[in-house]
Amino acid sequence: MQFRASVLTLYPDMFPGPLGTSLAGRALEEGIWNLEAGNIRDFATDKHRSVDDTPAGGGAGMVLRPDVLAAALDSVADGRPMLALTPRGTPLTQARVRQLAEGEGVILLCGRFEGFDERIFEAKSLEPVSVGDYVLSGGELGAMVILDACVRLLPGVMGAASSGEEESFETGLLEYPHYTRPVEWEGRTIPEVLRSGDHAKIAAWRHERAVEDTRLRRPDLIERHGGASQAPPSGAQRRDTKAKKT
Repeated sequence: MQFRASVLTLYPDMFPGPLGTSLAGRALEEGIWNLEAGNIRDFATDKHRSVDDTPAGGGAGMVLRPDVLAAALDSVADGRPMLALTPRGTPLTQARVRQLAEGEGVILLCGRFEGFDERIFEAKSLEPVSVGDYVLSGGELGAMVILDACVRLLPGVMGAASSGEEESFETGLLEYPHYTRPVEWEGRTIPEVLRSGDHAKIAAWRHERAVEDTRLRRPDLIERHGGASQAPPSGAQRRDTKAKKT
């Protein structure tokens, strides 16, 4: 089954952009997923191709019109989840990304200006999503973030199916730190346990470091997921080979 992505934007020329390179780009060339970028302005109804208007109640900026947005969404709607990129949305999580990646695809609506007329969310069952607590010029970069996160999870993209199993957020914790050759660099050495060959001890060390780093950098994850209580993977469960990431 091919993962199909439809992006509705005022700047379709921004796509595929970074999605045309590395893992996502190779997968696009191989037909593992499909990307279609549609121009919201094509659904305007006046000679000026207007897509926005002034905010009701006054205020600065412009708001994207619900009638234009609805027509654009209707042109691609086919049962796939429809997400709208907005700072007012629910924060994107790895769990939601995995749900999307396991489906047939996604429709992404990119905001601009002051955002969307609120009525479009209820009328089209749009899911508001945010990629972080900051404001971008538009939703295009956020859409790329979502698609990159989804595509790398598709079968055949990362190589080994186990490549993403121990990554940050998959278990509710940040990922443990990594090391590689040379063994000693600028007076710093790879931790001895990682050179021991004892897979049980390595798994325990990695879990302890994941918990420690999560407590230090993202205590909210510990509170939300109870990550500290999770047991480390056994030697049999671990995967020592991870696909090379580019």
